[in-house]
Amino acid sequence: MALAITALVLGLIVLVVSADRFVLGASALARNLGVAPLVVGLLIVGFGTSAPEMLVSGLAAWQGNAGLSIGNAVGSNITNIALILGVGALVRPLDVHSGILRRELPILLAAMLIALGLMADGQLGRWDGLLLLGGFAAVIYWTLAMALRERASNGDALAEEFSAEMPPPMSNVRALTYLAIGLLLLLASSRLLVWAAVDVAHAFGVSDLVIGLTVVAIGTSLPELAATVMAALKGEHDIAIGNVVGSNTFNILAVLGLPGLIAPGPFAAQVLTRDFPVMIVLTLALFAMAYGFRGQGRINRLEGAVLLAAFIGYEVLLFSQNGAVASG
Repeated sequence: MALAITALVLGLIVLVVSADRFVLGASALARNLGVAPLVVGLLIVGFGTSAPEMLVSGLAAWQGNAGLSIGNAVGSNITNIALILGVGALVRPLDVHSGILRRELPILLAAMLIALGLMADGQLGRWDGLLLLGGFAAVIYWTLAMALRERASNGDALAEEFSAEMPPPMSNVRALTYLAIGLLLLLASSRLLVWAAVDVAHAFGVSDLVIGLTVVAIGTSLPELAATVMAALKGEHDIAIGNVVGSNTFNILAVLGLPGLIAPGPFAAQVLTRDFPVMIVLTLALFAMAYGFRGQGRINRLEGAVLLAAFIGYEVLLFSQNGAVASG
């Protein structure tokens, strides 16, 4: 048991560090190849910060723990909005200036509703996974086209912030080294994390779904937490919110699509009756705060506190329900 807990903590730490090196190497290499900062920020950084969720979910599904995979995808989205944006807004109220974000928010909400429709029968099948991954490819294409269009026009507030946050110049050899080492450590730490999380879950009588919704989801979301808090401290509000919106879109389409493709089958009913509703309500709350229907969108400190309180309440609900089931 002690070994599993130690491996869980070590896996989380290595996961965060390796994701950072992976993103740094990929961003620097893309910059050297002349890729626009907006493309780097929206695609490479967005994909890189979601790499932990994708690898953990893929490995968990491959090893027969599809509940952990689904919990990781849904739990990461809940964590990103309620915990990460809640903490970010408490650090500094977050203003939305970017027109890109206002176009991405409806896409995120639409992706969640599509996923809910596909899973309404209580099954996450192979065709469901393929459709979600196809949607992921379509979003990648749309994002790239949008970024190139913004580059040709007068630009966007998000593009300016990404330009300021590009990594310092480095050689292609160094960038490739960071990229390769980051990827290898991501794979190794993901495998370690899945093993440890399943072992701890079984030892405490917690389901794979709950451990995915909590410990694994929070752990794989740590790169987004670090990026969002740093962006908030620097006054780069659009990056802070954009990290969450982009990551959540990737999670619902790619991370949730993987268990459907790799290990299709039924899932726990609580996903539809408890977890999906919480995720959608939080996404609607983010939409209402950040979209700016009557002007500039803004997440103030009070709203950040409400989001954080919602996260704490959700975690308490998860473990209280699990405790009731275990005692029953």
